[in-house]
Amino acid sequence: MNDKDKIYRFLFDNANIRGEITSISDVWQQMQTNHHYPEPIRRYLGEVVAASVLLSATLKFEGSMTIQASGDGALTLLVIECRNDFGVRGVAKYQEPLPEDTDIKSLLGDGNLIITIEQAKTQERYQGIVALEGNSIADFLEGYLERSEQLETRIFLAADELALGGLLLQQLPGQNEDDDSWERVTHLASTIKNEELLQLDAQEILHRLYHEEEVRLFDPESVYFKCSCSREKVTNMLRSISHQEASAIIKEQGNISVDCEFCGKTYQFDAVDIGSIYSEHGHTVDQSTKH
Repeated sequence: MNDKDKIYRFLFDNANIRGEITSISDVWQQMQTNHHYPEPIRRYLGEVVAASVLLSATLKFEGSMTIQASGDGALTLLVIECRNDFGVRGVAKYQEPLPEDTDIKSLLGDGNLIITIEQAKTQERYQGIVALEGNSIADFLEGYLERSEQLETRIFLAADELALGGLLLQQLPGQNEDDDSWERVTHLASTIKNEELLQLDAQEILHRLYHEEEVRLFDPESVYFKCSCSREKVTNMLRSISHQEASAIIKEQGNISVDCEFCGKTYQFDAVDIGSIYSEHGHTVDQSTKH
């Protein structure tokens, strides 16, 4: 059975504990196609990708979750968007040279973690912001969830050039039949190695960790690469600059070329395109830009 690019949900029958486990390979390699990230940047971006998939499993509506970590260090931005159906995209921005110390706190410096949840139909948006506390992506997210949801959560993440893996455990409200279940379940999870998260399928991981527990594993859902860029969105972005500025770029470069940072797709606009964009919104077309 191919467990790659999947997310599984599972429950412990005798405890109020839920979990998710994901393994991502093809999607992760597709996300790297137009980027050549240094190893530590790639690893941390990959961990956030895995985390976004795990956390998006909690969305009960059509919409998306965006995780953004930003700071004043060499790694200026990590941003991942994951939809409720597990369509994911993401990008990292950084400045070279990277410092010798490449732990996540040294790379990001002082900054914040921002999680934005947006409903597609209503356009309602919820945003939470916390300081970057801890020494890993998992620490940042656990701190955020503790504050925002008041639910005990443990997250385990792994990433290399070829694959991503993630495991999430969350204690649900209610009285447990077994008072020690949360401590036992999370202690066992803490023994998992990065290689196991990256190479083993979900059934094997759960068996290794919890063969003495009663675990109910649900059918998986697929994770896929989804970029939401479009010519219409780029056109709307271009309307944020003046017709005069757009015309000046056309005169200098012959066209306006915009690359999507997420998927690498290029959108080009010539003088006729620009004239049409501004004439549609009541602007007078600059005749000097016409061929």
